[in-house]
Order: sequence, then structure tokens, then C-alpha cells
Amino acid sequence: MLEALLELYPEATIYTLFCERVKVTASVAARRIVTSWLDRVPGIYGHYRNFLPLFPAAIGSFNLQDFDLVISSCHAVAKAVKAPGALHICYCHTPMRYLWDDETGNIRLHQRLALGATRAALQSWDRRSADRVDHFIANSEFVRNRIRQYYGRDADVIFPPVDIRFFAPSSETAREDFYFAAGAMVSYKRFDVILEAFRQIGRPLLVAGTGPEFHQLQRRAGPNVRFLGWVSDSELRELYRKARAFVFAAREDFGIMPVEARSCGCPVIGLSDGGVLETIRDGVSGVLFETQEAEALAKAIGRFESKIWSNEQVRSGVEEFSRERFKEQIRRFVAEKIQGLGGAASEGTAEATSVGRRT
Repeated sequence: MLEALLELYPEATIYTLFCERVKVTASVAARRIVTSWLDRVPGIYGHYRNFLPLFPAAIGSFNLQDFDLVISSCHAVAKAVKAPGALHICYCHTPMRYLWDDETGNIRLHQRLALGATRAALQSWDRRSADRVDHFIANSEFVRNRIRQYYGRDADVIFPPVDIRFFAPSSETAREDFYFAAGAMVSYKRFDVILEAFRQIGRPLLVAGTGPEFHQLQRRAGPNVRFLGWVSDSELRELYRKARAFVFAAREDFGIMPVEARSCGCPVIGLSDGGVLETIRDGVSGVLFETQEAEALAKAIGRFESKIWSNEQVRSGVEEFSRERFKEQIRRFVAEKIQGLGGAASEGTAEATSVGRRT
């Protein structure tokens, strides 16, 4: 999404709390990147969750008063950037999960204790900081409802961009007899549900990804499951192209991977909740199951295997998630909001944890 914004605003500057430059793409690394004082804290890259209570002060250290348009890309604190006099549009991936959802199982004990001591204050700050935003964009209707619930604000929905040209079927690749799951190995992704379902049904499963639960999940997997670890984008595409179906048990705000799979013609067996309800049609591009339980998933796999699936059917309509559509919707949204101000701002934006150009 950041790359797409930078294509729209090629002279923009990126503002971000911290940046491990060796891990960003070449097109992002080529831009001017301004980091906060957090970037100089030892250990920040590997242990940034420990510093969550400091994020509000760090984002507050930026003052974008020399910009007339700011686009913040926010799943935590970016929307709180100070931009007096600027039109501030926030693309919200989600209100901060650690603050508003009961997902502390994703973090370690000392992190849970620290968050518990500061949660009420951070929630109050998070609500107030939403007032610094002129207009919200949500990445799904699911997130739009969360923004309304936690911030009392409305939002327009613009789906994030998926590279549907890269993630596409291949006439030279045939489906094989295995299922596929992938993602960060953290508790809310519910790989435990997937592993238990496949233990029950005995079908072959390949799992890609890394994370804090990797070794624990490996230990509980049956002999029909193989862990691949981290895979490249090209390897991921091949897995989408070859798998019978992509299995997804997380309650996600949007969920890019199910759309990538669908774009490759790979049906999705996914949880009937969150963003998946907006990207996967039951019986058309995949099969949905109601609860995060192994038995429900196993039954869904049985329903999946009773149907015949084609690449064309699964992929149909995926253009609504394209990079081009995203850019056009962002361009139109920004133009409408500028027109609503009765003036003409510059072509640049500033993304607080994102992009900008001085007027």
C-alpha cells in the first residue's frame, strides 16, 4: 500500500517511528525517510512491542506544519501526528488490536503486564488522537465498524492493493494433492485450529511462515503436515498455484493472503468473520466455516471436496482489489476532500508513518 501511495505522490517524504532499512523494498528505500527518536533506541527493531507505551510520545515528536496534505497509514499511532493546517486523511488498517481486543495472548507475560498497567490511559489517548484526523479511510467494512465503535467516526472503505498481475494462475502449473496455510505464527492466526483439523482428517498440509509459535506448532503437528518456514513471493505464488485450497482460520481486519490465493485461482477455506466475508464468496471462491474450531474446519473441507473448482471461477471479480483500482480510488478521494475545502492543495502528500511534500 505504501508503494502504491508513493507511485501516486513521487516527491513525497516518508515519516515513520523507526525503519530497518535493509528490510524495506528498494522503491521505499529510495525515498527520503525521516524517523523518530525511537529509531535510535537499542533493540527497537527486534523488540518494538516492548516500547508501545512510548509510541504516542514518539509520533508526537513530528510536526508536519509545513505540509498541506497528510496521509497517515495507521494500525497503531500514526494518525496522532501533529499536522496543524494540513488536510489529514488517515488510511486505517485497524484500531490498535492490543488496546481494543482481547489479544494479549499474542504477547509475552512482561508485555501483557506493562500493557495492563497502561491500557486505560492508552485507550483514552487513542480516542482523543482520532480527533486529529479530518477523514478516515478503512481497509474493509469490518474495520469501518471498528472505527465507528472505538472512535465514534465514520469512514469510507477502500480495499488495499493486491498485485493481481503477479499473483495469477499459470497454465503450466497443475493442482496437486495438498492443502496450504501460511502467515505469521502468532496465536490469533489460529494455526492450532488448522493443525487439529488436519490431524483429524489426515490430508496433506504444507505450512509457510515464521513467528514466535513456530516451534510449538511444529511439535503439535501430525506426520501429514510439513513446515516450510519463510518463503519468497515467487515460492508463495507457486504454492497458491499448486494447492487444492488455501486454509485460513484467522479473524482478520482484511486479510491479504486469501485474496492473493484467490487471484492465483486457489479456493479459500476461511473463517466466516472479519475481512474474509468481504473477499471470499461461499461456494464461489471458497468455503466458509462459522467458528474457530477444528470440527467446523474439518466439515468445511468436506464440503470443499464435494465440489469442482476452476481457476476462472475462483479468480472472477478479483480486479476490485487491484493496485490500479486502489490508486484511482485514493486519487478521487483526495481530490474530493481538497475540493471540499474550496482550495487546491499540492500534488504531494505526507504520510505520517508515510508520505509528504512541502508546498
